[in-house]
Amino acid sequence: MEGEPKRVTWNKQIEFTLAGIGCAVGLGNVWRFPYLCYRSGGGAFLVPYLLMLVVLGIPLLYMELAVGQYVRRGPVHAMAKLCPLLKGVGLATVAISFIMCTYYIIIITWALYYLFSSFQSPLPWENCNNTWNRPNCTSSITNNSFSSTASQQFFNYKVLERTAGVEDPGTIRWELFLLLLVAWILVYLSIFKGVKSTGKVVYFTALFPYVILVALLINNMQLPGAIKGIEFFIIPEWDKLRSLEVWVNAAAQIFNSLGIGFGSLMAMASYNDFHNSVLKDTLVISITNSFTSILAGFVIFSAFGYMSHLQNIPVSDIAVDGPGLVFVVYPQTFPMMSLPPLWALLFFFMLLCLGLDSQFAMVEVMVTSLIDGYGAFLLKYLKQKEILVLIVCCFSFFLGIPHVMQVGIYVFQLMDHYTAIVSIMFLAFFEVAAVCWLYGVRRLSDNIQEMRGNKPNVFFIACWTVISPVLVAVILVFSVIQFKPARYENYQYPPWCQGIGWIIAIASIVWIPLCALHTLWVLPGSFKERLWKSITPFELDKKNACIERQEEIFSNRQHLSNVVIAPITSLPVHSMDQTRF
Repeated sequence: MEGEPKRVTWNKQIEFTLAGIGCAVGLGNVWRFPYLCYRSGGGAFLVPYLLMLVVLGIPLLYMELAVGQYVRRGPVHAMAKLCPLLKGVGLATVAISFIMCTYYIIIITWALYYLFSSFQSPLPWENCNNTWNRPNCTSSITNNSFSSTASQQFFNYKVLERTAGVEDPGTIRWELFLLLLVAWILVYLSIFKGVKSTGKVVYFTALFPYVILVALLINNMQLPGAIKGIEFFIIPEWDKLRSLEVWVNAAAQIFNSLGIGFGSLMAMASYNDFHNSVLKDTLVISITNSFTSILAGFVIFSAFGYMSHLQNIPVSDIAVDGPGLVFVVYPQTFPMMSLPPLWALLFFFMLLCLGLDSQFAMVEVMVTSLIDGYGAFLLKYLKQKEILVLIVCCFSFFLGIPHVMQVGIYVFQLMDHYTAIVSIMFLAFFEVAAVCWLYGVRRLSDNIQEMRGNKPNVFFIACWTVISPVLVAVILVFSVIQFKPARYENYQYPPWCQGIGWIIAIASIVWIPLCALHTLWVLPGSFKERLWKSITPFELDKKNACIERQEEIFSNRQHLSNVVIAPITSLPVHSMDQTRF
């Protein structure tokens, strides 16, 4: 693969490592992991979580980084080279990353709204004396299902101004619309120069969240009741380990947190130096990701312990799932601290940094795939890559407008449910099957030896051959069995909305069978020969090279014909007349 055309690389290898950390470490570390711990027995959840990190997360991340670095292409062309039959997996990862980047940035938009709202005292979600509050508003947490907290009403009726359901779309929230535009401008300015600009931005966006997390933890640990929340987080309820759902949730959290199957890290690894240490980056990214989740767990549960102390309610009655954890529940702790605006400002700025890193990676998948596949054609008309990035960002921005309408939260929840839960598990399974089984562990090991001089050890061989593919298959099966229709709080989506959700899910999955049929159609030979060639690495490259060679031969023949004919036809008339006499 060293014979490939020269590809731009990261200025320094540490830039890729930081970008990889930023891609893996996202908002899910702050809300999803603490919620799963809360629901799955506190410290008991850490046992399957860390085990799945070792046998699933690290081996599959190693596989993706190795493939991207060796093939030096984004997921679309990398999968087409390794396993032509499943080249659609690469296209599907681009599709799912593109779909996700259109709604994931809405979380960044909400973070910006809270960030700007934090420049006032008292904080706007601190009490019920506001125009948007309903009669059932309360400034403290209660077990009364008919009341809602001030922070919950601020999110629902001030930030979102949400309607009663999808049947009433409402109007555009112009404040959110402008903040969505600001968010996309930040993304564009961070990636418009490719890895050259992203590599500089990640020095700050990947590292600064840890400064804030540590500062929040130090502050929270000094609050009364914090230890009670920490105990809830780390003391196991061992009976929970008997539930298979806990083990499946642990594996799914590792899978989704590291972004396996999204193609983001594979795309960024394609810009690595060919001889870069893939294993070192794998260990740093995966271990840092899990460390961040655990650190965020201490921060969140120490604050919950303080809330439990003040409100005199159990910690188990506080935690909620989804965006509500960081936009409803945790903001309730700031008024109870000294200098509430400062802590709110730091917290939501941290969310902004975490969100931007993940957003960079998803947009980069789209841009890298377009450059790899149609770079010469696109740059012929656009002249510069910066214009292509601008077009991608603008198109994504317009697709995100429904999320900043009053119906936006319902659109967001529907897309997230069917994309992040349904689509990604199918994609991940077929990616692992394509690389580990059809391309083969032996070939993958040889590729790593070519890059680094030595083959992976027996642990990785065993994981790639049996353990990881089986675990991914189990997660897929249980994801299908346990699947439930989308809902938001107590709102049930109508059947036609669930149908739209399945269309969204199929929009990425459908490329796998379509591209498989296309591969079998374009390859020469009998069906048996085409089927064999479709699982033979680089077979499509050989076919394309053969076509290019035939075109070159035909072009040369045409050129030789013109060379012979041209001297005769180009002679002046009088010269031809003289030759006749």
